[in-house]
Amino acid sequence: MPVPASAKHHPHDDAPDTAEAFRTLAELPPGPEREALRGRLVEAWLPMADRLAGRFRNRGETLDDLRQVAALGLVKAVDRYDPGLGNAFESYAVPTITGEIKRHFRDHMWTLHVPRRVQDLRNRVRCAVQDLSQTIPGRGPTVAEIAGHASMTEDEVLTGLEALESFTALSLDAELPGSEDGYSLADALGSADPALDTVVDRESVKPRLAALSERERAILYMRFFADMTQSRIAEQLGISQMHVSRLISRCCGRLREQIMRDAGA
Repeated sequence: MPVPASAKHHPHDDAPDTAEAFRTLAELPPGPEREALRGRLVEAWLPMADRLAGRFRNRGETLDDLRQVAALGLVKAVDRYDPGLGNAFESYAVPTITGEIKRHFRDHMWTLHVPRRVQDLRNRVRCAVQDLSQTIPGRGPTVAEIAGHASMTEDEVLTGLEALESFTALSLDAELPGSEDGYSLADALGSADPALDTVVDRESVKPRLAALSERERAILYMRFFADMTQSRIAEQLGISQMHVSRLISRCCGRLREQIMRDAGA
């Protein structure tokens, strides 16, 4: 069945009169005839989908890609439209196609996930700036003017302005402005201080060291802080080197066991 053109007035100049074709589509069983009619309906409404895609040009996506997304939204609208509800197809198709395009921007154009609220603020600010730019010659609109035009607070406008050109993230390998020696953003980032682990270990062992006998503390101090050999420690304390070795091993083993037990408590 061909999709007839009509002289009847529509909200869209290029809108074909496809009411009868949609009623036929709803009654046809799955098969080649239904698929052919479905294809002709999609083709008949493609000019409208292309025009809707054109409204989103110059936002970081090519027009060809936007047309493909709009065509996908059109196919979904054709498949889901129910002529029995009595609404015109374009009243259903326009928000379906527009929603598909906006979803494409939300899902594919942002490098990082941005809250829906921030995206909405961005869109409202962008529209307000476009409107005000036509009425304010020679300068851009102020934050207060945008807020008044879009019924937003100034804080909301500032958030929207920050998100206006924030589809992509800056690479950590990007050279910082004014740098002449290849200094990148990654070079300016901090890193974990390995000494922090030492601080944790020292604080954990401190009360256990205090619980040792005076001689055990002295032996550990001379060995690990004064860097004395076992033979020098034995000579200073008047005991054998073997005794010193056993005392060090026993103290370290007991401390390790107690600290591990404390950590698991």
